[in-house]
Amino acid sequence: MANRRPASTSDERGTGDELHQGVKRGERLTTSTGVPLGDGQNSLKVGDRGPTLLEDFALRDKIFHFDHERIPERVVHARGYSAHGTLECLDAIPDLTRAAPFQRKGKKTEAFVRFSTVAGNLGSADLARDVRGFAVKMYTEEGNWDLVGNNIPVFFIQDAVKFPDLVHAVKEEQDRGWPQAQSAHDTFWDFASLMPESTHMLLWQMSDRTIPRSFRFMEGFGVHTYRFIDAEGASTFVKFHWKPKQGLQSVVWNEALKINGADPDFHRRDLYAAIESGDHPQWDLGVQVFDEAFAVEFDFDVLDSTKLIPEEVLPVRVIARLTLDRTVDNMFAENEQVAFGTHNVIPGIDFSNDPLLQGRNFSYLDTQLKRLGSTNFTQLPVNAPRCPVMHFQRDGHMQTDPQLGRGTYEPNSLSGEDRGPRADVVHGYQSVARREEGPTRRLRAESFADHYSQARQFFISQTEVEQGHIIDAFAFELAKVEDPRIRTRVLGNLRNVHDDLARAVADKLGMPLPEAAEAVVATRTDLPESAALSILRNPPASFAGRKLGVLVTAGSDKALVDAVTRAFEDAGAVVEYVAPAIGPVKLTGGRSLTPHHAIDGGPSVLFDAVALLPSAEGAADLAGRASAQDFVSDAFAHCKLIGTGPAAAPLVSEAGVEPDAGFLDLASASDAEGFVELCGSLRFWDRDIRA
Repeated sequence: MANRRPASTSDERGTGDELHQGVKRGERLTTSTGVPLGDGQNSLKVGDRGPTLLEDFALRDKIFHFDHERIPERVVHARGYSAHGTLECLDAIPDLTRAAPFQRKGKKTEAFVRFSTVAGNLGSADLARDVRGFAVKMYTEEGNWDLVGNNIPVFFIQDAVKFPDLVHAVKEEQDRGWPQAQSAHDTFWDFASLMPESTHMLLWQMSDRTIPRSFRFMEGFGVHTYRFIDAEGASTFVKFHWKPKQGLQSVVWNEALKINGADPDFHRRDLYAAIESGDHPQWDLGVQVFDEAFAVEFDFDVLDSTKLIPEEVLPVRVIARLTLDRTVDNMFAENEQVAFGTHNVIPGIDFSNDPLLQGRNFSYLDTQLKRLGSTNFTQLPVNAPRCPVMHFQRDGHMQTDPQLGRGTYEPNSLSGEDRGPRADVVHGYQSVARREEGPTRRLRAESFADHYSQARQFFISQTEVEQGHIIDAFAFELAKVEDPRIRTRVLGNLRNVHDDLARAVADKLGMPLPEAAEAVVATRTDLPESAALSILRNPPASFAGRKLGVLVTAGSDKALVDAVTRAFEDAGAVVEYVAPAIGPVKLTGGRSLTPHHAIDGGPSVLFDAVALLPSAEGAADLAGRASAQDFVSDAFAHCKLIGTGPAAAPLVSEAGVEPDAGFLDLASASDAEGFVELCGSLRFWDRDIRA
């Protein structure tokens, strides 16, 4: 139920049941000051596609309240983890932008990155099915530039005025306080089913993109269309992409659930361990640059954040490389106090009229005031620019700048240095000069109205395995929805995406297939597949950066264990040992090995591949342990590559597993190199049982 305040007397407010455009006066949507709204779906813009106006008091009222709903934890992106690094320019582009990081090949810019889930609170688990935040702060000599994006290139909504509604819907339901960090409940799907514009994002959300294996193995996107500005003031549009040098990789749903149980800090631990070990994660920063003519001719509106530009249509040009090489020293001071904002841009970067971006530019700054308690949050070390800061802003809570001198205003005519800084009309920030015209209206541009065509394109671009995972995810989530009307609406929307998808989900739910929902714009079926949208069509080059779990027992063959370890470490992988207990294990030849995990606390979900190298006596003992059986059966169910030593057969048999082409016999040390090569494919998807 909407928030309601005590009503005034009937004489003051008119008859209670008086109708206004078909809505009872007591049920009209209003601002927090009671002003009735004629449109709650769109912010106030200039013309059909112009910028959002600061005078939109209804937008500011709604987002202002939303920004201040939680203290001190972030309303969204509360569960995050950060690291320090460097952005190195690989391809100077002064012809496109005057932005400082891209003026000279080899130029390095200090950076700070925060990855996060969106819906859960600070104490939620890492492997929730959720969008991942991918926020990068770059400390340039001309100020801080924040590229605040996600690991998905599109979003649920087209206008920022709907963001509070989206988050309210996906958060725990207010009358019961659950579920936490999940979208599998009525309020989220009720909202999504009533917002067809969210359909494209739903396909991404139900894909494996939202259960990444690691922060290191996911892409990042700026989501919005921005602008580059060169030294002469000429402008081009740009979209930003982060492409992991380590390749793309996700987990399957059953695996994600078990990882959350075994190690809810799995992503945090993984990033920390990689950096501390010297395996520094890297991403290439790429751009899609285009002009007004391309924007006009492209099939979809480039200002619509529920759409993307396929890489086959406009290739991504790599211009820089991000390397994370230092973990944080203090989680609160850095990870929790870092303040990002889409409005934080530097000379050479500007905004487009994307209504979602325009609203974010307002929202982030306001949010930081509530979270950090002062307008001086930019003086905190993690937020402080690395260049000189000179202005006439004064005082305020937690002011740490000495702020010397007499002049506290601009302009002033005081002599000497007391005059203070002045604007630099030559080198200072200049916004793009552009003409905006049209009536001020609350509307959604007609060019934003195709809600299904790119969703269909995404679905047909997936491999059969990935399509199966999407179907399973929709079925799982909708099965948690209690109201059957919501499920029916979602299926009706999915029919506009692809009948095979809708029918498969309906079959898994045991529901009849409803008629397709009415679509404002008919779904296009001529859009081609885009291989760049698939994870499995973009596999990593090798097993480097991944983790092998080696199951050992007393009496395991030392030569075989050493050969497997050496082969995988030489390939850039991490090897960890799992044993019946955490104490030292004596191998053949008398060598003692200290395991990293006891079998009861080291399930196979923690690893990308496993090698079963017990002794005959050890295999017999493990075969009677449920945890060891699960170690093998889970690895099999999750389509992992499995190496088996000469004595492993009883354990494999007791786990109820029949070896297939995803197994490799490790009969001797000479087989280790072959196992490394096999594991480069990461999974044996022919075994896929939709775990």
